[in-house]
Amino acid sequence: MAIAIVDYGMGNLHSVGKAVERLGYEALVTGEREAILSADGVILPGVGAFGDAMVHLRETGLDTVVKEAAASSKPLLGICLGMQLLFSSSEEHGQHEGLDILPGKVVRFAPSELKVPHMGWNRLEFVQPGNPLFTGLDAGHVYFVHSYHALTENKGDLLAVTDYGHPVTAIVGRGSNFGMQFHPEKSGELGMKLLGNFLSLTGAPGSD
Repeated sequence: MAIAIVDYGMGNLHSVGKAVERLGYEALVTGEREAILSADGVILPGVGAFGDAMVHLRETGLDTVVKEAAASSKPLLGICLGMQLLFSSSEEHGQHEGLDILPGKVVRFAPSELKVPHMGWNRLEFVQPGNPLFTGLDAGHVYFVHSYHALTENKGDLLAVTDYGHPVTAIVGRGSNFGMQFHPEKSGELGMKLLGNFLSLTGAPGSD
């Protein structure tokens, strides 16, 4: 069994796969339904525009597959754009429907003195420090690159925030479904530990 990294034509597949392997787990980059649904865990990466990503997911039928995975007890992690796709909708370049796994919407940063995109190292604040994703971890800095941010409809889905003029959604989770707005594979020791904690939730064979 392995960790399936969903290949729908838009994502930092190589870097995520290498990070999974560095943590001692088998990474399988795939767009095949059966491979995804039989994996121990699923990672939905993403780089680019929300609307384009949803078109790719629908054209390949992978939108349905990801929803099936999310509805099971199989741990699922969305990274960067992949996290945003878990939400109901996005206003990026028009209105677009998302996977609707987590209720909420993705909006652009309001014009202000802050630069957009939000790019660089920002400190996390754990809103729900008891979540298993944070086991053994202290809050620290991780690496962000994004122009849009998610607004969770349910307060209980918000696990961690960062400050960029106002609290910004950084990590979300409900049940076995999680999302990280930043790139854990590019976020040094803390990012890798967060990814490692997610992988440990899958029960997949990996390094101790």
